Amino acid sequence: MIVAKQRGSEHMRPIVSLIVILSLAGCAGGYHRAKREMAQPAPRVAAATPAVTARPSASATPAPAAKPFATGQIQRACMASDRKARSRELCGCIQAIADQTLSGSDQRLAVSFYGDPHRAQDIRQSDRDNHRRFWTKYREYTDGAERTCR
Repeated sequence: MIVAKQRGSEHMRPIVSLIVILSLAGCAGGYHRAKREMAQPAPRVAAATPAVTARPSASATPAPAAKPFATGQIQRACMASDRKARSRELCGCIQAIADQTLSGSDQRLAVSFYGDPHRAQDIRQSDRDNHRRFWTKYREYTDGAERTCR
């Protein structure tokens, strides 16, 4: 029983990861704060003379990397969902990661989870080889989306 619970919780990780991503996107200050900081102009550095070179100060922080963005079926399903945390930027980032890790048919199956979350559980628990292969790729996708799109 304990082994089954541990194995089951391992397979819920991608679903929980996606929920966490969507939740973080709506946090006051999370993703949107980083976006505002990116929009601020970079500080100007005085022109260097031949004898003096400009060095960035130790307190300067690097600008956050721009998040990838794409449009597609997952992005549209994400935007059409009733989740509070959805945003154009988050849904586009999730689609970009899906384009890197999931085939078109895998993306169609993942889109079905938006309308029927229980379907994800059915696929995860399925004994069919193609469902096992899909779930392995889907976990890779959700892990990548969580790392990249937060």
